[in-house]
Amino acid sequence: MFRLRRFLKHYKLQLVIGPLCKLIEAIFELLIPLITADIIDNGVKNNDLDYVFQKGALMILLGVLGLGFALVCQKSASIASQGFGTRVRNAMFRHINTFSHRELDKIGTPSLITRMTNDINRLQLAVAMLIRLVIRAPFLVAGALIMAMTIDMRLSLIFFGAALVIALILFVIMTRSVPFFKRIQKKLDDVSLISRENLSGNRVIRAFGRQEKDEARFDDNNDELAHTAVAAGRLSALLNPLTYIVAQGAIIAIVWFGSGYVFTGELMPGQIIALVNYMTQILLAMIVVSNLVVIFTNASASAARVNEVFDTKPSVVETNNMPAKQDDNAPSLEFRNVSFCYEGSGHALREISFTAEKGQTIGIIGGTGSGKSTLVNLIPRFYDVSEGEILVDGINVKDYSFAQLRKKTGIVPQKAELFSGTIEDNMRWGKKDATDKEIKKALKISQSYEFVSKLPEKTHKKLTAGGKNLSGGQRQRLTIARALVGSPEILILDDSASALDFATDAALRKALREETKGMTVIMVSQRVGTIRYADKILVLDGGELAGSGTHNELLQNCEVYREICLSQLKAEEVENK
Repeated sequence: MFRLRRFLKHYKLQLVIGPLCKLIEAIFELLIPLITADIIDNGVKNNDLDYVFQKGALMILLGVLGLGFALVCQKSASIASQGFGTRVRNAMFRHINTFSHRELDKIGTPSLITRMTNDINRLQLAVAMLIRLVIRAPFLVAGALIMAMTIDMRLSLIFFGAALVIALILFVIMTRSVPFFKRIQKKLDDVSLISRENLSGNRVIRAFGRQEKDEARFDDNNDELAHTAVAAGRLSALLNPLTYIVAQGAIIAIVWFGSGYVFTGELMPGQIIALVNYMTQILLAMIVVSNLVVIFTNASASAARVNEVFDTKPSVVETNNMPAKQDDNAPSLEFRNVSFCYEGSGHALREISFTAEKGQTIGIIGGTGSGKSTLVNLIPRFYDVSEGEILVDGINVKDYSFAQLRKKTGIVPQKAELFSGTIEDNMRWGKKDATDKEIKKALKISQSYEFVSKLPEKTHKKLTAGGKNLSGGQRQRLTIARALVGSPEILILDDSASALDFATDAALRKALREETKGMTVIMVSQRVGTIRYADKILVLDGGELAGSGTHNELLQNCEVYREICLSQLKAEEVENK
């Protein structure tokens, strides 16, 4: 938690005022038993009602003032804790957005969501308790011990003994409970993962009738979380009873020995009551400390998980934030002996080399897992190559700023992802100041204009998260239009027409040829018909480039491509179509 203190630097005033107000409130609280003893030993004993009322009014005044200071402290704690949580959450979100796909794959989306919500909420609570109680509770214990010593040194030894025993109990409970809280957070990640998969894949689950199995899977993981939480709760539950036993035993000892001193005239009855009150204050303060132990133990585990995110450095970093000077005579895209492997696995791509000239259409085809999507994800630097280099307009992609490279490349991923808002809002993702004319042109090229123009709201149609209120084909066409609005120099279509019928697919390819002059188009597809008429076709097999050329050239020279064609078309169609 100490490493996260930088997020509190804007709340130095609250960090000073809050504990100071609690300290003053604690001082008032420590004075109450002395006033009570004075009322009993002087006012009640002498039957002096004026004295009793006078001291009673003083007690009320101290109570009112203490309440005022407590409210100021509460407000300071709220401002600091909520502000701290907001800043940590903002910083984490910004940091996560610097991650490449490699880091996102490693940590996992459900875990990141849990860390940004549950873990930071626990840290907020810890900050609030830090301001409100961390100084007050120990001060009350120390103050009560000192006040007891001023009343009677012999009976104060009971206070010291009780405080030491309670401190030992707290230490033992704390050291044993930390591992439980760490396991709880890990189990919570697992539950979040299953919940996310169930909600996002609910239609698939229902289609395969796996509701019961998925519920059983969730129940098993939820039960594990519950058992771990119960074990931690059982251990933490020992705090209050054990501290109560020790404190009540100390009170009994104070009354037992104190009554003898009263009988001999060494102490007054009011002083014994004051000692009992101080012991009660110590008990209540220790209970607060025991609760703080649980809160800070939880927060410590959460802080470790938050710091783990901040400690994760992006593997893809921006080495140049200045516009790179490009070579107008160089190919639009060039791969030079590019190899790539995912963390913890073998090569996904091995020594890939090819060039794409400006205005060319490049088709990429291959079996499942052959590395097609991996290849195109390297172009906008979602991942960095393991070996070799990728050049755009003669410049290594690593020498571009992210903004310049991503402006040059427009990518339409396999999964059509739209965002909540209007169609028009989604269209302006690549170009904020896109005109209605530019949006209309992109919609027409992507074959979206026909269905969008029939909507009552047109481009002002509200989309739900993920565009779930549209069909799969409509979502795909809109994601293609979104990429086209930015007028990228390189358009990457990663199997983004898989949900389109053959007629719409053909119309899309025709529109791209006619309306995107000078744009280099990279088309990844499982359909031979989609990439058949590309200027160059790359055939991937097991991460290697099995062939490169036109359709007719590959039919003659690439057995892998020929097999793919024959699996989709008749022999005469392969040769003549």
